[in-house]
Amino acid sequence: MAIAGVTWYEYGQLTDGVTQSDALDLASKSAPKHLDNSINILLIGLDSRKGNDGQDLPGWFVQDELHAGSSSEVGGYNTNSLILLHIPADQNAKVEAVSIPRDDYVMTYNGDGTPQGMHKIKEAYGIAKAGAMSGLEAKGLKGAALEQASRDVGRAATLATVQKFLDVPIDHFAEVNLIGFYDVAKAVGPVTVCLNHATADPAMEGQGSGANFHAGLNVLQTPAEALSFVRQRHNLTNTDGNGNGGDFARTHRQQAYITSAETQLKKEGILSDLGKLQGLIDTVKKDVVIDNRWNLLDFAQQAPNLSGGKVTFNTLPITAQPKVYIPGEGYQDVNQVSVPQVQRTVAYLFHDAAPAPASSAASSPSAGTTSAATAHAVVDVLNGGARAGSAGIELDALVTAGYTRGHTGNHAAVGATRVLYGAGAQTAASRIASGLGAAATASGAVAAGTVEVILGPDFTPPSSGSSGSSGSAAGAHPSNTPHLVFQGSAVNGGGNGIPCVD
Repeated sequence: MAIAGVTWYEYGQLTDGVTQSDALDLASKSAPKHLDNSINILLIGLDSRKGNDGQDLPGWFVQDELHAGSSSEVGGYNTNSLILLHIPADQNAKVEAVSIPRDDYVMTYNGDGTPQGMHKIKEAYGIAKAGAMSGLEAKGLKGAALEQASRDVGRAATLATVQKFLDVPIDHFAEVNLIGFYDVAKAVGPVTVCLNHATADPAMEGQGSGANFHAGLNVLQTPAEALSFVRQRHNLTNTDGNGNGGDFARTHRQQAYITSAETQLKKEGILSDLGKLQGLIDTVKKDVVIDNRWNLLDFAQQAPNLSGGKVTFNTLPITAQPKVYIPGEGYQDVNQVSVPQVQRTVAYLFHDAAPAPASSAASSPSAGTTSAATAHAVVDVLNGGARAGSAGIELDALVTAGYTRGHTGNHAAVGATRVLYGAGAQTAASRIASGLGAAATASGAVAAGTVEVILGPDFTPPSSGSSGSSGSAAGAHPSNTPHLVFQGSAVNGGGNGIPCVD
């Protein structure tokens, strides 16, 4: 009884003063089912120049310290950072984290699961919040109460949208806005980060973060420097089109800062000392919002397992960046995505008990794992709507995996990737189809012992820095493994715990 009392007291001390939200209660009603005892935590970075009470932050502070322009309306209520953290039930297992690019053009939803329409994913929060204002005002809410109630509607919409987009349930969330990140960085203190290239990004209205760093290790001494590091997306040296420029470089900066900050906190013993952790939380609690189900005491005990290189960050892929017409906004640049591809990738990353296959297309024929079915199957790859050159890339990867080279060519447009097979090639076809997220279908038009792959618009060739599992050749598909493609390289704290990014 005494132990229970002490535990309750410690939990109360840890959470006292932290803003808690019931947004997850609504979003959970339409969430996918949990398949194991893992925990999924959504980290929401809100690009708002307002405090949690809805009051504008002082203009001088926004401009001089945050380097975020001078207008309270810049950024609005966009969720410019969305990171989903997957913590396996096995505390010794690797933690996976995925960043969702803010301009992904997807179906967004309200908290109750009703669709808002096609929008950039970052806009779900603001759309729902704005739509709820009049109804909440009619109930007599105003001031800080109105702000928090309408934000809860926005949070629920973001939670529901991410759950449906990734097809995974969310167990907890934490939201931080610009001033919140500033206070977090102030509480954490100096953090060492690493850059592949020197960079200078003068702050100015509408763009520019104030970043001014040299190549190699840099110590972010102040919260303003930390903000400039994680917010830069202009004046970048490396914009090679492989996920290393603009918004994607900023996403990798955010991942790197979190990783380096975890390393610093572990080094200082804060993550393993409840008293020190309490001090950190006391500093930031006024600007951070968490769900009302989150037991921070339990999380505090898990926190040491989230450092030391145990967390790997990946950025979910896009397929193109077209301009689309959005009513009321005109033509906008968006990220086109393949929802099936994204969901397959997340399902694989978040599946804790995925055993390494005995035979896989990622295995080299010389490794002694190529089955007779694989070695004897001839594979033809045709392009039915994928990017130019995709057929050759895919066939090369499958040959590397042990299949016999057939031919490449073009095919009439198809809606999605197809895999057809002739007599005797069912096993090989099933393996290839599994990796591509397609079904294997028998066809009398395909020669015996042959698999015909028709690539549709949902197929994306691997980008630079991406790979299948176990470091396979680009495009090779292990049995039951999706075609893993990411936007740029993974970020983790291996080695010294300080990843280098662009």
